[in-house]
Amino acid sequence: MKRFLLATVALVALGATVPALAADLAARRYTKAPPYAAPIYNWTGFYVGGHIGGAFNGDNNFNGLTTGNDNNGRFLGGLQVGADYQFAPNWLAGIEGQYSWLGSNSNGVSFPGGFIYTSNQRALGSVTGRLGYTWGPALLYVKGGYAFSDINETVTFLGVPTAFAINGNHRDGYTVGAGLEYLFAQNWSAKVEYQYYNFGDANFVVPAQLAPFGRFTTDDHTVKAGINYRFSLGDPVVGKNL
Repeated sequence: MKRFLLATVALVALGATVPALAADLAARRYTKAPPYAAPIYNWTGFYVGGHIGGAFNGDNNFNGLTTGNDNNGRFLGGLQVGADYQFAPNWLAGIEGQYSWLGSNSNGVSFPGGFIYTSNQRALGSVTGRLGYTWGPALLYVKGGYAFSDINETVTFLGVPTAFAINGNHRDGYTVGAGLEYLFAQNWSAKVEYQYYNFGDANFVVPAQLAPFGRFTTDDHTVKAGINYRFSLGDPVVGKNL
């Protein structure tokens, strides 16, 4: 009986201390999750990069005589440099200079009477403006502007080089194109691009025997893949609290 009374007293004492201990414990504090930061991609800034791809000549002829420009593809590789400005807020305006070295083509045509004309287009260049629309890390754009061609030409008569003159230099022209660019890492973007170059019509003035063969057009279709390093004026990706 004595043991039962001692056990009862102990249980009562323990029950009295539990609420006091619970009161001493700090109440659990509710912590709100941090707000979601939606990424904003900043395209404003300067960039430099490189590209590779292929070039395809248009179908050119002198009054039915083929020039060898039969759409055979040639390798190209080169560099680009430019600057972009993002505004309003998903639109982009920019300017770009580009230079592409071309694989040798050495196109030629044999005229009646022993004349042979050959041309080797060695490079393409352009200075263009571009306008684009961006959503997230992607940018869709169009471009256009001035183009130039580095082309080496010769005319021979019975195998001997001879003087010649062409009405229209087919070295200066225009270019238009479109592409898709993607920011895949901080300061780095990759792109694919189609670009068309046109250097106008031309015809021979000298030698006079070649003048009746009419005019020919120099133009090129190119497809390129490239990569750019972007020197952004701000952080390429910043957070926006929602």
